[in-house]
Amino acid sequence: MRIASLAAETDFAGWRDAARRLRAEGVAPEDVLWTVDGDLFPPPGPDPVTPAADRFTVPREFLELASQVALHRSPERFALLYRLLWRVGREPHLLRIASDPDVARAREFARAVDRAAHKMKAFMRFLRVAEETPETFAAWFEPAHRVAERTAPFFVRRFAGQRFSILTPDVCIHWNGEALAFTPGADPADAPAQDRLEDYWRSNHAWVFDPARRNPSDGALIPKPVETADTWTARMVSQPPTEPSRRVVRAAQRQNRDAPFDGAAPVSLDEVAAGVQVCRRCDLWRDATQGVPGEGPVGARLMLVGEQPGDQEDLAGRPFVGPAGQVLDRALSAAGVDRSQVHVTNAVKHFKHELRGKRRLHKTPDLGEVEACRWWLDNERRIVRPRVVAALGATAALAVFGRPVPIGKSRGQAIQLPDQAQGLVTYHPSYLLRVPDAAAKAKAFEMFVEDLELAWKLAG
Repeated sequence: MRIASLAAETDFAGWRDAARRLRAEGVAPEDVLWTVDGDLFPPPGPDPVTPAADRFTVPREFLELASQVALHRSPERFALLYRLLWRVGREPHLLRIASDPDVARAREFARAVDRAAHKMKAFMRFLRVAEETPETFAAWFEPAHRVAERTAPFFVRRFAGQRFSILTPDVCIHWNGEALAFTPGADPADAPAQDRLEDYWRSNHAWVFDPARRNPSDGALIPKPVETADTWTARMVSQPPTEPSRRVVRAAQRQNRDAPFDGAAPVSLDEVAAGVQVCRRCDLWRDATQGVPGEGPVGARLMLVGEQPGDQEDLAGRPFVGPAGQVLDRALSAAGVDRSQVHVTNAVKHFKHELRGKRRLHKTPDLGEVEACRWWLDNERRIVRPRVVAALGATAALAVFGRPVPIGKSRGQAIQLPDQAQGLVTYHPSYLLRVPDAAAKAKAFEMFVEDLELAWKLAG
């Protein structure tokens, strides 16, 4: 077994050099183990020299595809690329065979990387750092794949005359108006809320823009000194104890985000919300902007469970704020229910969709995704302790009851749940938006209001 060690998670140049040598030596893909040393900024070294007799060419299309796939977070990406490289020499037209499993997988990875780069460009939100002269902006973003360095030139072109920092878990990008600099990424547990972003930037990244941190000869960034154990202890002793911060909550939740269903559980809705943001129980987080936890008070008598966030919920980070949410608000008002007294959530916490041009079209979560996310729903129910749980639609019913429940035959009937709450099923508000006939739509809305009235009455 040959071990190919790369300098960083995005070390495509290192992979290319190692793959070239391995293939020239005739080392088969199944005999190579690809590993990453983890040094984000490795020191430059001499370029490896491949004997002229062992050099070979590959289609430009392969190099373009490989450079994208290398940015995917899948641990199998480098092995997949080497399999393709090994085969493409013997099968020159391999990349044209869309049904080939390796080709299909690589193109799927490339599309996911493209989507992540697109979302980073489209959804980045900068905050001006007050009192900084010249003007300086900061943003926090968690891309689904390692596209931060790839998108950096886009932001430099777009904001060439402004200073900014883009903070991500993979790498932090800094532009001072003249030169681009990269520093190690931040732990997602450190991700600041929007109202804390300025303080976080000042504490951790303002030093990058200090002229004293630039080498006078070439303008290169001088790394920030590493804090020692002694200075850390002194700083901690000088600071008075405070209540657990959002960072601490997220760090704790990150540790058990992949826990079994009977493992360590959150004890508050704040911990649930923090955990949803770093959940990796299924792959839906990769293409979503953010997780969308439930919303509503602890002790709410009624809990409404929808299917998943939609496009607008994904951007806002709140459940039922889009068109379906407007229908729900109208129905709750007609039923005499105050939404602020109801806990509203979803069976699945990340937006599952597919791109059609610039539009993100809803896709129904599958059974595995519903099962993976049920841990969060069960914890919400345990913390809120509602008397009635109303499942809005078939996916929500599957999550609440653990089995398929026909909506038409079961609506209007109370079903006992194991935690002593009563369950109901009804239509999802988005179903009402899809009913084409005006009379049928009015009737469906009337039935939906009746179901909400019943749920509120039972929650009494």
